Amino acid sequence: MAVRVETHPVAQLAPGKVGVWWFLASEIMLFGGLIASYVVMRVGGGGWADERAHTSLLIGGINTLVLLTSSMTVVEAFAAGERGDGRGVRRNLGWTLLLGLAFLVIKGFEYSIKFSHGITPTTAPFWSFYFTMTGLHGLHVLAGIVINAFLLATWTRERQHRLELGGLYWHFVDIVWIFLFPLLYMS
Repeated sequence: MAVRVETHPVAQLAPGKVGVWWFLASEIMLFGGLIASYVVMRVGGGGWADERAHTSLLIGGINTLVLLTSSMTVVEAFAAGERGDGRGVRRNLGWTLLLGLAFLVIKGFEYSIKFSHGITPTTAPFWSFYFTMTGLHGLHVLAGIVINAFLLATWTRERQHRLELGGLYWHFVDIVWIFLFPLLYMS
């Protein structure tokens, strides 16, 4: 008597996906540590209301809108790639690049305002955290721009999985900003 074993196909992960998730986990630890340190120092330091009053809710809000829109364009690029629409991939990744650059330009404008008023990372503990966290985030945005530019230049149907990996990174960068914005601009 023969025994028949029923098998089920196992979903296959895109090449590199586990590595990207491990990398993002390490980045979560980095930003999580900075955010936790900020919260502890802020609670222990009296709230830093005077310093926080010198951040621009309007500029921070515009940058939030820019990054959220860029997350949508990354999703649209991936969806276009799934349909085999190379033109849609290029259009949406192009928008993602422009929005990422817009974020950095706006952040540079905001920094220039701070510097013109004599506000630097050494002015007060709040500003040390502000410039460290937003500067590190800005470097991550720049890395995301480089990644998306590479994807734009090299996309093919056979490399579609790379859009997913780049999208994971880009969404991570956006999520970090979703935490930084209320901490630094609204509280």
